[in-house]
Amino acid sequence: MTTVDSAVGGPDLVIVKRRRPWRAVGTAVLVLLAAGLVHSLLTNEQYEWDVVAQYLTARSIAAGALLTVELTALTMVLGLLLGIVLAVMRLSTSTLISGAAAAYTWFFRGTPLLIQLIFWFNLSALYPVLELKVPFGPVLLSGNANVIITPFVAALLGLALNEGAYMAEIVRGGLLGVDRGQTEAAQALGMGKLHILRRIVLPQAMRIIVPPTANQTVATLKNTSLVSVLGAMDLMHSAQVIYSRTYQTMPLLIVAALWYLAMTSVLTVVQHYVERHYGKGATA
Repeated sequence: MTTVDSAVGGPDLVIVKRRRPWRAVGTAVLVLLAAGLVHSLLTNEQYEWDVVAQYLTARSIAAGALLTVELTALTMVLGLLLGIVLAVMRLSTSTLISGAAAAYTWFFRGTPLLIQLIFWFNLSALYPVLELKVPFGPVLLSGNANVIITPFVAALLGLALNEGAYMAEIVRGGLLGVDRGQTEAAQALGMGKLHILRRIVLPQAMRIIVPPTANQTVATLKNTSLVSVLGAMDLMHSAQVIYSRTYQTMPLLIVAALWYLAMTSVLTVVQHYVERHYGKGATA
Protein backbone atom coordinates (compact mmCIF):
# COMPACT_ATOMS: atom_id res chain seq x y z
CA MET A 1 0.00 0.00 0.00
CA THR A 2 1.40 3.40 -1.01
CA THR A 3 0.46 6.85 0.31
CA VAL A 4 0.72 9.87 -1.97
CA ASP A 5 1.78 13.07 -0.15
CA SER A 6 -0.87 15.77 -0.17
CA ALA A 7 1.84 18.30 -1.07
CA VAL A 8 1.61 16.97 -4.62
CA GLY A 9 -1.90 18.26 -4.76
CA GLY A 10 -5.24 17.28 -3.29
CA PRO A 11 -5.94 15.06 -0.27
CA ASP A 12 -3.82 12.05 0.65
CA LEU A 13 -4.44 9.28 -1.86
CA VAL A 14 -4.03 5.61 -1.10
CA ILE A 15 -3.05 3.45 -4.05
CA VAL A 16 -4.23 -0.09 -3.56
CA LYS A 17 -2.64 -2.73 -5.69
CA ARG A 18 -5.19 -4.41 -7.91
CA ARG A 19 -5.90 -7.95 -6.84
CA ARG A 20 -5.92 -10.64 -9.48
CA PRO A 21 -6.80 -13.87 -7.69
CA TRP A 22 -7.47 -15.82 -10.89
CA ARG A 23 -4.04 -14.94 -12.23
CA ALA A 24 -2.49 -16.53 -9.13
CA VAL A 25 -4.69 -19.59 -9.55
CA GLY A 26 -3.78 -19.89 -13.23
CA THR A 27 -0.08 -19.55 -12.45
CA ALA A 28 -0.31 -22.24 -9.78
CA VAL A 29 -2.09 -24.61 -12.17
CA LEU A 30 0.52 -24.04 -14.88
CA VAL A 31 3.37 -24.63 -12.43
CA LEU A 32 1.76 -27.87 -11.22
CA LEU A 33 1.22 -29.06 -14.81
CA ALA A 34 4.80 -28.21 -15.78
CA ALA A 35 6.15 -29.95 -12.67
CA GLY A 36 4.04 -33.03 -13.46
CA LEU A 37 5.27 -33.08 -17.06
CA VAL A 38 8.93 -32.76 -16.04
CA HIS A 39 8.50 -35.47 -13.38
CA SER A 40 6.92 -37.78 -15.96
CA LEU A 41 9.70 -37.11 -18.47
CA LEU A 42 12.38 -37.88 -15.87
CA THR A 43 10.83 -40.90 -14.16
CA ASN A 44 9.06 -42.75 -16.98
CA GLU A 45 11.61 -45.27 -18.19
CA GLN A 46 9.60 -45.90 -21.37
CA TYR A 47 11.04 -42.69 -22.82
CA GLU A 48 14.41 -44.50 -22.93
CA TRP A 49 16.52 -41.34 -22.79
CA ASP A 50 19.68 -43.41 -23.10
CA VAL A 51 18.48 -44.59 -26.53
CA VAL A 52 17.60 -41.00 -27.45
CA ALA A 53 21.12 -39.92 -26.54
CA GLN A 54 22.57 -42.84 -28.50
CA TYR A 55 20.80 -41.99 -31.77
CA LEU A 56 20.67 -38.20 -31.47
CA THR A 57 24.04 -37.84 -33.19
CA ALA A 58 23.92 -41.07 -35.22
CA ARG A 59 25.39 -40.72 -38.70
CA SER A 60 22.21 -41.81 -40.51
CA ILE A 61 20.09 -39.37 -38.49
CA ALA A 62 22.52 -36.51 -39.19
CA ALA A 63 22.53 -37.41 -42.90
CA GLY A 64 18.74 -37.42 -42.87
CA ALA A 65 18.68 -33.99 -41.22
CA LEU A 66 21.09 -32.69 -43.86
CA LEU A 67 18.83 -33.95 -46.65
CA THR A 68 15.87 -32.31 -44.91
CA VAL A 69 17.72 -28.98 -44.86
CA GLU A 70 18.68 -29.37 -48.54
CA LEU A 71 15.09 -30.12 -49.54
CA THR A 72 13.81 -27.16 -47.52
CA ALA A 73 16.35 -24.73 -48.98
CA LEU A 74 15.82 -25.85 -52.60
CA THR A 75 12.05 -25.88 -52.17
CA MET A 76 11.98 -22.35 -50.80
CA VAL A 77 14.29 -20.97 -53.50
CA LEU A 78 12.30 -22.59 -56.33
CA GLY A 79 8.98 -21.82 -54.64
CA LEU A 80 9.90 -18.16 -54.16
CA LEU A 81 11.04 -17.74 -57.78
CA LEU A 82 7.90 -19.48 -59.02
CA GLY A 83 5.77 -17.44 -56.62
CA ILE A 84 7.19 -14.13 -57.91
CA VAL A 85 6.45 -15.13 -61.52
CA LEU A 86 2.93 -16.28 -60.66
CA ALA A 87 2.22 -13.16 -58.58
CA VAL A 88 3.28 -10.89 -61.45
CA MET A 89 1.11 -12.98 -63.80
CA ARG A 90 -1.89 -12.62 -61.45
CA LEU A 91 -1.50 -8.84 -61.54
CA SER A 92 -1.32 -8.79 -65.34
CA THR A 93 -4.03 -6.95 -67.23
CA SER A 94 -4.26 -9.92 -69.60
CA THR A 95 -7.18 -12.13 -68.59
CA LEU A 96 -5.51 -15.22 -70.07
CA ILE A 97 -2.22 -14.73 -68.16
CA SER A 98 -3.96 -13.79 -64.93
CA GLY A 99 -6.35 -16.73 -65.29
CA ALA A 100 -3.52 -19.20 -65.90
CA ALA A 101 -1.79 -18.09 -62.69
CA ALA A 102 -5.07 -18.27 -60.77
CA ALA A 103 -5.73 -21.79 -62.10
CA TYR A 104 -2.26 -22.93 -61.02
CA THR A 105 -2.74 -21.54 -57.53
CA TRP A 106 -6.21 -23.06 -57.28
CA PHE A 107 -5.02 -26.53 -58.31
CA PHE A 108 -1.88 -26.81 -56.19
CA ARG A 109 -3.46 -25.27 -53.09
CA GLY A 110 -6.58 -27.37 -53.52
CA THR A 111 -4.98 -30.82 -53.60
CA PRO A 112 -3.18 -32.43 -50.64
CA LEU A 113 0.60 -32.29 -50.74
CA LEU A 114 0.84 -36.02 -50.08
CA ILE A 115 -1.18 -36.77 -53.23
CA GLN A 116 1.07 -34.47 -55.27
CA LEU A 117 4.21 -36.20 -53.97
CA ILE A 118 2.90 -39.68 -54.80
CA PHE A 119 1.69 -38.44 -58.21
CA TRP A 120 5.14 -37.16 -59.23
CA PHE A 121 6.82 -40.31 -57.93
CA ASN A 122 4.53 -42.44 -60.12
CA LEU A 123 4.64 -40.17 -63.19
CA SER A 124 6.16 -43.00 -65.22
CA ALA A 125 2.77 -44.73 -65.17
CA LEU A 126 1.49 -41.91 -67.42
CA TYR A 127 4.68 -40.98 -69.26
CA PRO A 128 7.21 -43.87 -69.39
CA VAL A 129 9.53 -41.70 -71.48
CA LEU A 130 10.08 -38.02 -70.73
CA GLU A 131 10.99 -35.82 -73.68
CA LEU A 132 12.10 -32.25 -74.19
CA LYS A 133 11.14 -31.32 -77.73
CA VAL A 134 10.35 -28.42 -79.98
CA PRO A 135 6.55 -28.27 -80.40
CA PHE A 136 5.72 -30.36 -83.47
CA GLY A 137 9.47 -30.60 -84.07
CA PRO A 138 12.52 -32.71 -83.17
CA VAL A 139 13.20 -34.21 -79.73
CA LEU A 140 16.06 -32.45 -77.95
CA LEU A 141 16.33 -34.70 -74.87
CA SER A 142 14.60 -37.85 -73.73
CA GLY A 143 14.97 -40.37 -70.95
CA ASN A 144 13.33 -43.14 -68.95
CA ALA A 145 10.94 -41.61 -66.40
CA ASN A 146 11.79 -44.29 -63.83
CA VAL A 147 15.43 -43.22 -64.00
CA ILE A 148 14.81 -39.44 -64.04
CA ILE A 149 12.13 -39.30 -61.33
CA THR A 150 14.11 -40.49 -58.31
CA PRO A 151 12.61 -40.14 -54.81
CA PHE A 152 14.60 -36.91 -54.34
CA VAL A 153 13.43 -35.44 -57.67
CA ALA A 154 9.82 -36.40 -56.97
CA ALA A 155 10.06 -34.87 -53.49
CA LEU A 156 11.55 -31.64 -54.82
CA LEU A 157 8.97 -31.41 -57.62
CA GLY A 158 6.06 -31.94 -55.26
CA LEU A 159 7.30 -29.58 -52.57
CA ALA A 160 8.46 -26.77 -54.89
CA LEU A 161 5.38 -26.74 -57.13
CA ASN A 162 3.12 -26.76 -54.08
CA GLU A 163 5.16 -24.06 -52.36
CA GLY A 164 5.03 -21.90 -55.48
CA ALA A 165 1.24 -21.66 -55.18
CA TYR A 166 1.43 -20.42 -51.59
CA MET A 167 4.33 -18.06 -52.25
CA ALA A 168 2.42 -16.57 -55.19
CA GLU A 169 -0.30 -15.37 -52.85
CA ILE A 170 2.21 -14.09 -50.30
CA VAL A 171 4.18 -12.17 -52.93
CA ARG A 172 0.98 -10.83 -54.51
CA GLY A 173 -0.14 -9.52 -51.14
CA GLY A 174 3.26 -7.84 -50.70
CA LEU A 175 3.14 -6.23 -54.15
CA LEU A 176 -0.37 -4.93 -53.58
CA GLY A 177 0.78 -3.49 -50.25
CA VAL A 178 3.21 -1.09 -51.95
CA ASP A 179 1.79 2.36 -52.62
CA ARG A 180 0.96 2.67 -56.33
CA GLY A 181 2.39 6.17 -56.27
CA GLN A 182 5.85 4.62 -55.97
CA THR A 183 5.40 2.90 -59.32
CA GLU A 184 3.95 5.99 -60.96
CA ALA A 185 6.86 8.10 -59.72
CA ALA A 186 9.35 5.57 -61.10
CA GLN A 187 7.52 5.52 -64.45
CA ALA A 188 7.70 9.30 -64.52
CA LEU A 189 11.47 8.98 -64.22
CA GLY A 190 11.50 6.74 -67.28
CA MET A 191 12.21 3.41 -65.55
CA GLY A 192 11.04 0.20 -67.24
CA LYS A 193 8.55 -2.22 -65.68
CA LEU A 194 11.12 -4.88 -64.83
CA HIS A 195 13.47 -2.27 -63.37
CA ILE A 196 10.65 -0.81 -61.27
CA LEU A 197 9.70 -4.27 -60.01
CA ARG A 198 13.28 -5.20 -59.11
CA ARG A 199 14.50 -1.89 -57.66
CA ILE A 200 11.39 -0.13 -56.34
CA VAL A 201 8.48 -2.48 -55.65
CA LEU A 202 10.10 -5.73 -54.48
CA PRO A 203 12.43 -4.14 -51.85
CA GLN A 204 9.43 -2.44 -50.25
CA ALA A 205 7.19 -5.47 -50.59
CA MET A 206 9.78 -7.60 -48.79
CA ARG A 207 8.78 -5.98 -45.49
CA ILE A 208 5.34 -7.56 -45.93
CA ILE A 209 6.55 -10.76 -47.58
CA VAL A 210 9.23 -11.81 -45.07
CA PRO A 211 7.08 -12.79 -42.02
CA PRO A 212 4.68 -15.13 -43.90
CA THR A 213 7.60 -16.47 -45.96
CA ALA A 214 9.39 -17.38 -42.74
CA ASN A 215 6.27 -19.21 -41.59
CA GLN A 216 6.16 -21.04 -44.92
CA THR A 217 9.81 -22.03 -44.52
CA VAL A 218 9.10 -23.57 -41.12
CA ALA A 219 6.02 -25.33 -42.53
CA THR A 220 8.06 -26.63 -45.47
CA LEU A 221 10.74 -27.94 -43.14
CA LYS A 222 8.13 -29.98 -41.32
CA ASN A 223 6.33 -30.98 -44.54
CA THR A 224 9.50 -32.62 -45.79
CA SER A 225 8.66 -35.45 -43.38
CA LEU A 226 5.96 -36.45 -45.92
CA VAL A 227 8.62 -37.44 -48.44
CA SER A 228 9.37 -40.45 -46.25
CA VAL A 229 6.53 -42.20 -48.11
CA LEU A 230 8.67 -41.97 -51.28
CA GLY A 231 11.67 -43.60 -49.65
CA ALA A 232 13.77 -40.43 -49.70
CA MET A 233 16.28 -40.68 -46.84
CA ASP A 234 15.20 -37.54 -45.03
CA LEU A 235 15.25 -37.16 -41.25
CA MET A 236 11.87 -38.82 -40.69
CA HIS A 237 12.60 -41.75 -42.98
CA SER A 238 16.01 -42.27 -41.34
CA ALA A 239 14.29 -42.51 -37.94
CA GLN A 240 11.68 -44.89 -39.38
CA VAL A 241 14.34 -47.19 -40.78
CA ILE A 242 15.98 -47.47 -37.36
CA TYR A 243 12.85 -48.03 -35.29
CA SER A 244 11.44 -50.54 -37.78
CA ARG A 245 14.57 -52.58 -37.06
CA THR A 246 14.92 -51.99 -33.30
CA TYR A 247 11.23 -51.46 -32.37
CA GLN A 248 12.27 -48.41 -30.31
CA THR A 249 9.63 -46.21 -31.86
CA MET A 250 9.14 -43.53 -29.18
CA PRO A 251 12.83 -42.78 -28.57
CA LEU A 252 13.45 -42.41 -32.32
CA LEU A 253 10.41 -40.14 -32.71
CA ILE A 254 11.82 -38.01 -29.89
CA VAL A 255 15.16 -37.89 -31.70
CA ALA A 256 13.44 -36.67 -34.89
CA ALA A 257 11.37 -34.14 -32.95
CA LEU A 258 14.47 -32.71 -31.24
CA TRP A 259 16.18 -32.29 -34.61
CA TYR A 260 13.13 -30.54 -36.08
CA LEU A 261 12.93 -28.27 -33.01
CA ALA A 262 16.61 -27.38 -33.34
CA MET A 263 16.25 -26.55 -37.05
CA THR A 264 13.08 -24.48 -36.59
CA SER A 265 14.81 -22.59 -33.76
CA VAL A 266 17.65 -21.65 -36.11
CA LEU A 267 15.11 -20.53 -38.72
CA THR A 268 13.36 -18.39 -36.10
CA VAL A 269 16.62 -16.61 -35.30
CA VAL A 270 17.31 -16.05 -39.01
CA GLN A 271 13.77 -14.71 -39.44
CA HIS A 272 14.37 -12.20 -36.64
CA TYR A 273 17.44 -10.75 -38.34
CA VAL A 274 15.90 -10.73 -41.83
CA GLU A 275 12.80 -8.94 -40.54
CA ARG A 276 14.99 -6.43 -38.74
CA HIS A 277 16.97 -5.84 -41.95
CA TYR A 278 13.91 -5.14 -44.11
CA GLY A 279 12.18 -3.25 -41.29
CA LYS A 280 14.81 -0.51 -41.19
CA GLY A 281 13.13 2.85 -41.38
CA ALA A 282 9.66 1.36 -40.95
CA THR A 283 9.32 2.44 -37.31
CA ALA A 284 9.41 6.00 -36.09
